[in-house]
Amino acid sequence: MASGSDRNPIIIGGLPSQVPDFDPEETQEWLDSLDAAVDERGRERARYLMLRLIERAREKRVAVPEMRSTDYVNTIPTRAEPFFPGNEEIERKILNATRWNAAVMVSRAQRPGIGVGGHIATFASSASLYDVGFNHFFRGKDEGDGGDQVFFQGHASPGIYARAFLLDRLSEANLDAFRQEKSKAPHGLSSYPHPRLMPDFWEFPTVSMGLGPIGAIYQARMNRYMHAREIADTSKSHVWAFLGDGEMDEPESLGQLTIAAREGLDNLTFVVNCNLQRLDGPVRGNGKVIQELESVFRGAGWNVIKLIWDRTWDPLLAQDRDGILVNRMNTTPDGQFQTYATESGGYIRDHFFGDDQRLRAMVEGMTDDQILHLGRGGHDHKKIYAAFKAAVEHKGQPTVILAKTVKGWTLGPNFEGRNATHQMKKLTVDDLKGFRDRLHLPISDKELESGAPPYYHPGRDSEEIQYMHDRRRGLGGYVPTRVVRSKPLALPGDKTYATVKKGSGQQSIATTMAFVRLLKDLMRDKELGKRFVLIAPDEYRTFGMDSFFPSAKIYNPLGQQYESVDRELLLAYKESPTGQMLHDGISEAGCTASLIAAGSAYATHGEPLIPVYVFYSMFGFQRTGDQFWQMSDQLARGFVLGATAGRTTLTGEGLQHADGHSQLLASTNPGCVAYDPAFGFEIAHIVQDGLRRMYGPDSEDVFYYLTVYNEPIQHPAEPENVDAEGILKGVYRFSEGTSGSIPAQIMASGVAVPWAVEAQKILAEEWNVKADVWSATSWNELRREAVACEEYNLLHPEEEQRVPYVTRKLAGAQGPFVAVSDWMRAVPDQIARWVPGTYQSLGADGFGFADTRGAARRFFHIDAQSIVVGVLTELAREGKVDRSVLKQAIDRYQLLDVSAADPGAAGGDA
Repeated sequence: MASGSDRNPIIIGGLPSQVPDFDPEETQEWLDSLDAAVDERGRERARYLMLRLIERAREKRVAVPEMRSTDYVNTIPTRAEPFFPGNEEIERKILNATRWNAAVMVSRAQRPGIGVGGHIATFASSASLYDVGFNHFFRGKDEGDGGDQVFFQGHASPGIYARAFLLDRLSEANLDAFRQEKSKAPHGLSSYPHPRLMPDFWEFPTVSMGLGPIGAIYQARMNRYMHAREIADTSKSHVWAFLGDGEMDEPESLGQLTIAAREGLDNLTFVVNCNLQRLDGPVRGNGKVIQELESVFRGAGWNVIKLIWDRTWDPLLAQDRDGILVNRMNTTPDGQFQTYATESGGYIRDHFFGDDQRLRAMVEGMTDDQILHLGRGGHDHKKIYAAFKAAVEHKGQPTVILAKTVKGWTLGPNFEGRNATHQMKKLTVDDLKGFRDRLHLPISDKELESGAPPYYHPGRDSEEIQYMHDRRRGLGGYVPTRVVRSKPLALPGDKTYATVKKGSGQQSIATTMAFVRLLKDLMRDKELGKRFVLIAPDEYRTFGMDSFFPSAKIYNPLGQQYESVDRELLLAYKESPTGQMLHDGISEAGCTASLIAAGSAYATHGEPLIPVYVFYSMFGFQRTGDQFWQMSDQLARGFVLGATAGRTTLTGEGLQHADGHSQLLASTNPGCVAYDPAFGFEIAHIVQDGLRRMYGPDSEDVFYYLTVYNEPIQHPAEPENVDAEGILKGVYRFSEGTSGSIPAQIMASGVAVPWAVEAQKILAEEWNVKADVWSATSWNELRREAVACEEYNLLHPEEEQRVPYVTRKLAGAQGPFVAVSDWMRAVPDQIARWVPGTYQSLGADGFGFADTRGAARRFFHIDAQSIVVGVLTELAREGKVDRSVLKQAIDRYQLLDVSAADPGAAGGDA
């Protein structure tokens, strides 16, 4: 990677206002020269000279301000284009076959009785971009490394399938099963790139839109991280992200551009397919999206390559001595260019060239048909090759290629450039005939008129197919392909977990700190330790993880080029090119992208990493839930820690930080195994099992989510004969009632377990109630297993009916069940139907607020005294206590007065 001194500097502003002019006479000479150029040769010539001077200044590494945008022409001039090494005629035939099969596949998926949809216009616009990549740039995995990582634009997936069909990677049965994954199994094809659904084909999910760009940035960064730490040789890997110009409006698309420039990720290329259209209309009808994006990327420190015009414009631009043509290109809005894509050559002659005699003279010798076919650069193989080659050879900066195309290109006048083209899925017979003729395919009218249009394959022995195979062999194998080469990790034994299982003695610590203590022991393991990737959004100190700074260090490819202000302290902030900790700043989206890249390294590069992402729990599933879904889709693994969990535990921060619903959101993610542990020994069992399930011999494609708290408590030692199975499955009896004669059951999770234990004592001493306390380590896993039982029973009525674990576990427990947590009631209510007895829940429903912990818990009626009243209420409903005791208890504990509650422990951020 290029060092900091080799990178293009980012200079802000204009003249150096604080620098005196030490040679006014020389300055005046330069100014006079400019004046003369303007007076004698005109403003356009003077402008050209100034731009050349700026270009030369950069070549000489003179720090001059970066231009926000350049003219609306190709960045790479014709004279600088490299030799095109491919056979353009054969590549055009390949592309025509691919275009046809992609469109026919979607059209056939719209046949009567199916109607599953699909998109054809996006790939039609970007087909040439992909084709050049496949034929000349995208590296496969056959050489034993990770190859290139290609983030395909989601809506272009039909084209990727169509190319795979030509290569015999997919069959005609596969194409006919597009978007029919279950009804046409095992041939079904997913709608978009979904590794979860096609784990041998797709690598990276890119729908929802916006997740591809940020994912690609952090994948490129993860490649550098793994190389710097000598985990994998990623020096040959290049990351490509194919994006839409409308997609760039998503905050995730542009929000993290600066990290790519700051870390000099020249192993990253964005290819933005600028067809000027969103899903329903123009991206910037009154503006110029390519110019806008150029300004954004240049300002962020990226290398920008504009690919706007194809080779047919070269002779016209060569004539443009006074810049009138370039000026017209600069000032024509995108909405008008979209109109030109749908109009005739005569219309373009009259409206683009016609109102200026100099412009009109340029095209006097051209026919209307020739004017009509003045094309866009994103459809020209030679221009694309030049742009791609320049991108991969550029050093010190990431590169974005802004390629101008036409949406629906080659599909015919009913599709090309139309506002509705994104939603158009079916071609009429006339559309198909015109499409066939434009692609010069040997398909008869009869074949198009008699039922579903046929797919086209030139034959396995044809020169086109042999060319495709040769190119892929030369580039190291087929793309996309997902390969899992990693081996199971040697996991540490029980001894590593012993310290946490001993409890905290007389010391009070939060469950966050219990986890951190365990993590320290795990990272000392010689085999496993180096594979941990610590991730936090600028909150390491909050979570008590600053103790890792001196040993693990913070990853920075430039190291630490300054003296840290806290360098004299034991826990000083320390950056290193080989650091283990990722400090992504205040960006949960960036952190989650790092998490996904690290968590899927076992497949991407054949080297498993164990990411541990710790964050304020409110800003996990609520803020980046779409990315957690992407994580499941990408089959990524790792540990996700929702710290400062609960609606009443971090009450000083108020509503925005009071999380009472993340466990419920986590339950919606099928790839997420979620726990709400109360004590260190529970965490030890959960983490040990998580490592086994994710990194052991029979690894599973899941990730673990643990909610941990910032409230200090005394952690008990692991009980003898601990119910480890119950901890992992979701519930076990933590404390059996020892006194009282009226039985009852209290189920609690996380920080609520100590409240339940206090309620157990009060019930026994004051109300003659013998209550058992159950620690519900995972409401979600209990529900998931119960649902699986019911589904089995539904489909196997003649087999022995399965009984959910929670039902079997609680079968012998007497009395009503009262569940309590620091979450909204919907979290424990997930298991209500399978609890063998009267069931009631207490929870923190509603918005959080700033107050003491005690006041907040009294307000939500989830503190120990409220649990007592909750149990008595259920006993009264069953006739086991008199209802008069309820009012007595409410008055005794002053449940209607939040100020009467014990404020509880204060502080304890970690």
